[in-house]
Amino acid sequence: MILNTIKNVAIVGGTHGNEFTGVYLVKKFDRLPHLIQRSSLEVSTLFANPKAFEVNRRYIDRDLNRCFLRQDLENPTFSSYEDRQAKIINQKLGKKGAPKVDFIIDLHSTTANMKLTIILTTSHPFNLGLGAYLSCINPLVKICLLRSGVDSHVLSSICELGCVIEVGAIAQGVLNATLFQQTEALIQSILDYLEAHNQGRPLPVPSELTCYRYLEAIDYPRNEQGELQGMIHPHLQFKDYEPLNPGDPMFLTFDGEAIAYEGKSTVYPIFINEAAYYEKGIAMCLTERVTVQT
Repeated sequence: MILNTIKNVAIVGGTHGNEFTGVYLVKKFDRLPHLIQRSSLEVSTLFANPKAFEVNRRYIDRDLNRCFLRQDLENPTFSSYEDRQAKIINQKLGKKGAPKVDFIIDLHSTTANMKLTIILTTSHPFNLGLGAYLSCINPLVKICLLRSGVDSHVLSSICELGCVIEVGAIAQGVLNATLFQQTEALIQSILDYLEAHNQGRPLPVPSELTCYRYLEAIDYPRNEQGELQGMIHPHLQFKDYEPLNPGDPMFLTFDGEAIAYEGKSTVYPIFINEAAYYEKGIAMCLTERVTVQT
């Protein structure tokens, strides 16, 4: 598949105000723009949710990274702070489906043990090739595929090409020097990959990519009133991307009873015990490990 030159790249930080890695990388790039300059690329930065950052909260009214469904962006009655911010961002980078930028890098961090994760919101061959390249040059990198072919609510879905960098485990409102440096190195590798593509000397990409494809979200055990009745089992805590087999312990009730995984096949949980997902009713997301052609 022949892809045109990628001219405009947006690096987004602070979509969630208490995820400091992306915020301070954007601030660094604004102060030292030569770090992200490439001869064939116009690279810009975007501080997505400054108001939430000021008060060290994930969001003010609602999760900004859930505000980018096309129907929501076009709905004038959606007027919370984050809805207004999403529409501003959509005008700056988009409109969605006809973006002004060719590639988006959205920077995130997580309290789950996701290490260095690249989340692809589409299975476009260029995204898959990039994922294969990044996981080849750095064995710590994992590639996660979201549902493709459906309208997504995340910011990076404004553009078909791009990725989310999700690093952890790190507490909310905290900086970690190692993860900061590793995230910055991933950004540099992505920009180098785009530059090589533009110059007609694409970097070598493996013919196959092993990745983790989203299946479903799982909630904690709750009673009829919706109150928590258990927590992540100690054997599963911090085991993101490791196999969970039928019969393996999944949750532990407050009374000490283990609740096993009752699925019929092995899955690979991610975002295990993510702090921000308690309010969303998500204890973890289940994925399947697949191999795709690049």
